[in-house]
Amino acid sequence: MTIKSSSRKQVIIPINANNSEAIILQESTHISNINRLLKGMKSEILADFICSNNKEVVIMTNKAAATFDLSIIRKYIKGVDNMDLENMSCHWLPHSKSYFKILGVLYLLENTNVLITSEVIEEVIKNIYIFNNIVLASCSHIIKASPKSDIAVIWVNIWGLQSSTKAKGLINRSFNVGCHIATIHGTNMNLDISQCKNCWKWGHTTFACHSHGSRCVKCNSLHKIKHHREIAWCCKINFKTNLPRLEIKISRPCTHSFKCINCKSKHQAGSNTCYFWKH
Repeated sequence: MTIKSSSRKQVIIPINANNSEAIILQESTHISNINRLLKGMKSEILADFICSNNKEVVIMTNKAAATFDLSIIRKYIKGVDNMDLENMSCHWLPHSKSYFKILGVLYLLENTNVLITSEVIEEVIKNIYIFNNIVLASCSHIIKASPKSDIAVIWVNIWGLQSSTKAKGLINRSFNVGCHIATIHGTNMNLDISQCKNCWKWGHTTFACHSHGSRCVKCNSLHKIKHHREIAWCCKINFKTNLPRLEIKISRPCTHSFKCINCKSKHQAGSNTCYFWKH
């Protein structure tokens, strides 16, 4: 199965937190400047708005950008004041994600009692020519074919073009893992489900979220995490509670714990210790 993930009407810029902040502080100015350059070069696309997180900046456009359009945007972003160019990756368009399972490999390494690991599989993939120019979308995931079986099922997700040409070329191909012959099969999406960074629930992306406002990853109230200390009720003074609650100064971090909106455990909804994150 191949899914298209994010809309092609995006320019995704992998970036560090400092660069992201430098762009978002003046997003309206940057959108105007980018559109002025695109119009000046007679491009058919226009930038609509910019959004970001700590890992990337996303520029939404009215059409899918071509290589020529990307070069214009790249040149502008590199010229923005206070940009850390050493830690800025190249621009790229959203790619599709394809899902595979690899069969024919033993769950235990040959003549040992050691379980086969994702690191072993990924090392094998690096050295097999049929995986040349293949980029894994996540770590491989290994399970038993059945509780009493000694055969492993290895789930592998890869990035590719929207046409899924690379993915189609891998289906039914075979390769060696030690003295065993493994075969690649296509499969349905069953791992790496998206977590929305707007409402923090699993099963949809931020751009597909129907929530009317952003929710705090810590307390699930209607505010962004960066405004938690200024807005959240937990740090405000309250003498009406059974145990009177004292105010915590704005300069200090919030020390309160909350239930995760997904698993109801005592951690933030975005924590990698969450049961939903692991499964």
